[in-house]
Amino acid sequence: MKDYSNISPQLYTLSATVVGFLLLEDSNANEQNALGNWLMLVAQVLCTNAYFLQLKNQNKRTNQNSIPTNEETIIMMQKMINALTKEVNDLKTKYNA
Repeated sequence: MKDYSNISPQLYTLSATVVGFLLLEDSNANEQNALGNWLMLVAQVLCTNAYFLQLKNQNKRTNQNSIPTNEETIIMMQKMINALTKEVNDLKTKYNA
């Protein structure tokens, strides 16, 4: 596993900004939107996986079972569905106006 702790936050942010601007070239608004949404999905998968790995490692260290119950997971997923539905409806309103 690579150690990213010695990269400065400024350089890390700058590199993301540069890559973002490079991806803008020769793309229309629809292509930029599609690529941006795809990258956000990839980021969400990485963040979600990292969360569960951290939770798993924390449980091993503390020897406690703090994994969410099925009911808590359902509630969390319903909140995510509601947020996504709101986002879709907002986009529909924005582009149909």
